[in-house]
Amino acid sequence: MQGVDAVELARKHAREKARSVADEAGDRPVLGVDTDVVLDGRIYGKPQNATDAEVMLEELSGRTHLVVSGLALITPGWEVVEHESTRVAFRKLTPRDLATYISTGEWEGRAGAYAIQGRGAALVRRIEGDYLNVVGLPAALLVRVLADRFAGVYGFG
Repeated sequence: MQGVDAVELARKHAREKARSVADEAGDRPVLGVDTDVVLDGRIYGKPQNATDAEVMLEELSGRTHLVVSGLALITPGWEVVEHESTRVAFRKLTPRDLATYISTGEWEGRAGAYAIQGRGAALVRRIEGDYLNVVGLPAALLVRVLADRFAGVYGFG
């Protein structure tokens, strides 16, 4: 997807996910998260098939991309929508690397066609930022939001 603001899209999708189940939650808080991979302004969602996954990984090979997650925490009385970004540098991937990783099927259902918490870790040379954001839950951001909203429970105050 080209020409769309990745941060706004991730935030919008996170909010929509949370709102889609908020009525069923009653008074309980609802968390929605959406994660995208971005390279040169192009948003890489989930690949449709193995060929699509291979193309994505070839394009990410040897380059640094951004993993952007939107996070929405919603209650009946308020909502907070934030985002987190992490830079991920891939090593240069060989055709054998690509074929081996694609054959695992781990790419299925993964933004950018990889899972850093699995065999996809072997594709990565370096990250700058929250590792768990790349996994799909920006945990440091979530803790900050919870500490701001529920200081007596999650914060230091």
